[in-house]
Amino acid sequence: MRPLVVSVLVAALPLLSAPATKAEVPVDLELVLAVDVSGSVDEEEAKLQRSGYIDALLNPKVIGAIRSGPLGRIAVAYMEWAGDHYQRVTVGWTLLDGPAAAQSFVGSLEEAPLRTAQWTSISAAIDRATTLFDGNGFEGTRRVIDVSGDGVNNRGRAVQDARDAALAAGITINGLPILNDRPNPWGGPTTPNLDLYYRDNVIGGPGAFLVPAVSFESFADAILSKLLLEIAGIGTGTVYAGR
Repeated sequence: MRPLVVSVLVAALPLLSAPATKAEVPVDLELVLAVDVSGSVDEEEAKLQRSGYIDALLNPKVIGAIRSGPLGRIAVAYMEWAGDHYQRVTVGWTLLDGPAAAQSFVGSLEEAPLRTAQWTSISAAIDRATTLFDGNGFEGTRRVIDVSGDGVNNRGRAVQDARDAALAAGITINGLPILNDRPNPWGGPTTPNLDLYYRDNVIGGPGAFLVPAVSFESFADAILSKLLLEIAGIGTGTVYAGR
């Protein structure tokens, strides 16, 4: 009998010593803000983009929208991207449930240095953002990637392939194309009809939409409108329907 008892105890040791799996925090929305910092975005434009997100995240309307959800909280990560070699998580996953949490998130964003890199790979940005959801510690009713940018995909795989892979993973992609008529820093032409390009190639999933910004100067208003729609899960207003 004694050998049997010992063997049972030894077999049970791995179960007794195994760490408990940490439960994921339920939230109304898991949101990746994927922000273009490619070479076509000069320093002034990059500052306008970031300040637009900062102002929007601190706006009482956004805080109210977060609190009005069934759970009253969302999870957000902020990622800057350029070519297929550059995707940088500037602020990692953070629970937003009120002004204090929003201020902490914004404080981290304000302290992060502004960097740019060459080329524009929307596909690589989507691919990288898609990987951020698994194991992030949150379980959202919805998973959304919010892509903002001022140009078309010119590096990496086809953007439609990246979009379709994200949709297959249950992720919705919304867009904020910046319809910028300013010349690129190197004098290159701007992209005409970027909003239509985003509509046809970038956004997708249940309730997907885009809100165009007619310039970097109007970006703050556009991102405020877009965040309110995103948090509420409503695809109406100045938007284009997704796939």
